[in-house]
Amino acid sequence: MRVGTVREIKNHEYRVGLTPESARELAAHGHEVWVESGAGLGIGASDADYVRQGATIVATAKDVFEGCEMVVKVKEPQAGERAMLREGQILYTYLHLAPDPEQTADLVKSGVTAIAYETVTGPGGQLPLLKPMSQVAGRMSIQAGATALEKAHGGRGVLLGGVPGVMPGKVAVIGGGVVGFNAAQMAVGLGADVTILDRSPDVLERLGIHFEARAKTRFSSTANLAESVAEADLVIGAVLIPGAAAPKLVTREMLGTMKPGAVLVDVAIDQGGCFETSHATTHAEPTFVVDGIVHYCVANMPGAVARTSTYALNNVTLPHALAIANLGWKAALKADPHLANGLNVHAGKVTFEAVATELGYDYVPVSEVLG
Repeated sequence: MRVGTVREIKNHEYRVGLTPESARELAAHGHEVWVESGAGLGIGASDADYVRQGATIVATAKDVFEGCEMVVKVKEPQAGERAMLREGQILYTYLHLAPDPEQTADLVKSGVTAIAYETVTGPGGQLPLLKPMSQVAGRMSIQAGATALEKAHGGRGVLLGGVPGVMPGKVAVIGGGVVGFNAAQMAVGLGADVTILDRSPDVLERLGIHFEARAKTRFSSTANLAESVAEADLVIGAVLIPGAAAPKLVTREMLGTMKPGAVLVDVAIDQGGCFETSHATTHAEPTFVVDGIVHYCVANMPGAVARTSTYALNNVTLPHALAIANLGWKAALKADPHLANGLNVHAGKVTFEAVATELGYDYVPVSEVLG
């Protein structure tokens, strides 16, 4: 199979779908790998690095989209990229379709077979292709929040760890999954006063055992959530419903109870955000202020640490890319029900139920597509 990757064009997105080492793995299995010139520069990989690993460098993204049977990316295809997709082509990348009706409509119209990293599952309902980026985003959320709290960036002027004789900042982490756990780890490491909210007793028990007295856990009832948000200097939104739009847990009304200059970091923004007042921002202009509260809602946070993120992502996406290339998409999905859960759109049909429900499409089960 001819597999290609392109330079990401989303604002300040420096990751790349295939590292030179991943290109070598595909080439070693007998596949052609086409790489748009300059695609790897954001991670420090030159065109020559790809050529040494057996890839072919092509001049433009158009060459990749026109010439490759499968296109491997990182972020959802932008409008210009979607216009180059064609019927029968395989698109393997993050999609986050539920809050993005325009992208969904374009993918349906194109006839492409679109496999989304974020809905591929693992044993026990895990999301292994989302996990490494959730780990990165969770850790970055504290860095970003700490910076936004600085007075020069519009925040309260609070140092999360405090100093002797001055209380540390209060951090509320909404959601105790991968993002929330990693955010809490970073915040605890800085010496902040950390509270993690979740609705699962099992998650709360696990977090309580891990953090012991270094972080507090709290059941995420409406009252507890409102109180924790009101007390916090920094709130991390870390909730996820796989493939579906995130619930709006922090309302605009709640902003009025918060301390002026407090910060909200919405890590769920890829799925529409979990704060009512959120809208997606970029690394170029990462924050905005609503009712005196600083919002950080960058939709591709891991792109800022592109080298770490790309290698972490390729570690989990490459095995499935190889399976698809080796077997063809249909045989690969039949052989692996976890990979089959990644199929979101095929030949003009929406094959992921949460997306179909959210955006009003007829839902066609993957089993029906696979026959």
